[in-house]
Amino acid sequence: MNCDRATRLISESQDRLLTAGERTVLEVHTWTCVGCRNFKRQVGFLRQAMAAFAQRHDDDEDPPMGRV
Repeated sequence: MNCDRATRLISESQDRLLTAGERTVLEVHTWTCVGCRNFKRQVGFLRQAMAAFAQRHDDDEDPPMGRV
């Protein structure tokens, strides 16, 4: 596996379940490639940050209890 394929799979894993084979080769690649390992960590961080932002934004739009 090369880094182009690995980063594509890392990105795709945010939208779909990878096959067992894809997960295996990606895991082996990220054991040996610090760049892809960092990319995977950063993608995970961005996903969590955006989810937290969306939740906070949704909470800000809800009127407080008892007030309309």
